[in-house]
This record gives sequence, C-alpha cells and structure tokens, in this order.
Amino acid sequence: MKVLVVDDDLQIVKALRINLAARGYDVVIARSGPEALEAAAKTKPDLVLLDLGLPGFSGIQVIEGLRGWTDIPILVVSGRSDSTDKVNALDAGADDYVTKPFAIDELLARIRALTRRSPAEPDEPVIAFGDVVADLAHHTVTRMGETVKLTPTEWRVLEVLIRNPDRLVTKHLLLTTVWGPSYEKEDGYLRLYLGQLRRKLEPEPSRPRYLLTEPGMGYRFSPA
Repeated sequence: MKVLVVDDDLQIVKALRINLAARGYDVVIARSGPEALEAAAKTKPDLVLLDLGLPGFSGIQVIEGLRGWTDIPILVVSGRSDSTDKVNALDAGADDYVTKPFAIDELLARIRALTRRSPAEPDEPVIAFGDVVADLAHHTVTRMGETVKLTPTEWRVLEVLIRNPDRLVTKHLLLTTVWGPSYEKEDGYLRLYLGQLRRKLEPEPSRPRYLLTEPGMGYRFSPA
C-alpha cells in the first residue's frame, strides 16, 4: 500500500517514513502544497497523510484540489487542535483528523480504518453490529431478531453513519444531508437523535460502543 506523506517538518517526515516503511507501506514524500498535488497525480497513492500548514498553499487547498478528481482517503495530521481547523478540514473533504503529537499506534489504526474495505458497499447491504442488523436496501433494523421501529429521521441519521464505518462524519455533513443546508447550525438536533438511536440500539446508551461522539467535530460509527 502506498502512502503519500505531506509535511514540511523534516523530523515528522523522517519518523513517519521509518514507522510506515517498517510496517510494509510504500512511502512517498511531499513537502509543499503544489508538490503534494503533483505527487498524488503521478504516484496514485492509496492514502494521504496531510499537514495543514504547508508552503505554497494550505492543506485545505490540497484537500480541495484532491477532491476535484479523487476519493482517496485523506488523514489530516496537524498541530492545529482548534475545533474550527478540524471542522474546516473535514468539510473540505478530509476523512479523519489526528492532532500532533500523536501516538504511532493510533495513527496506524486510523490508517487501517480508512483503507479497509467498507462493509457498506452496494453488494453488501446488510450491516451487523453487536446484536443489531441494519438492512440498507429495505430500510429495516432488528435487534436480537426483533424489529426496531425507527422514525424516518432516525433512519437517515443512522444510514449516513453506517455508510461511513470508522470514519468521522462531521456535524455539518449530518445536518445538511439529513435536514438540509438551512439546518447546518442546529447541533441540538443531532444530540437529540443520537440519544434516541443509542437508547434503541446500544447495549448501554450512556456508554455507547457503536455510535460514538467526536467532541466538537461530529460522530463516528464503529462496527467492531
């Protein structure tokens, strides 16, 4: 698997190259925004690890440039911990966000999650997690074999999450997809409906295992 590392910090680049290569990844390096786009077009990597503060132009511009022609997974690895930077990167098209300094084991786990085959592809419309089975084709949910009644809105929220397993789904994306662009600031809607879904689907709603909150950013469906 080929990973494009985009960062102008030589120490970070060296550490990532050593750790990724030791685990069998083919590592390509780019140290500026223009170089990143050129390398991506030329080498066709399987995943991009991207810093936001780059010479040439910003990491956000790199994300937007990549999203113009590819759906390749983009994992932002940045020292910017402000939730606004995270949301901007995710809304631009990044798939996940890790803040520096990071634990290499966590970073590798995020890489595996982004590059594993999604169980929600069209040829596998039935998703199972815990004692819950969701049928994407028929819009039905069962728990321990019993039908779970979801409202149309609850189903739409659940469907967006389970179609993006192990990926961070921003609040903005959920709100605009389920309710429409005029609801992009209505965070309370998400708290309400995630609470309802957890009560219906989680073994312990107060300690969710599958429908997880990413504070300040959004939600993540973790089927494992």
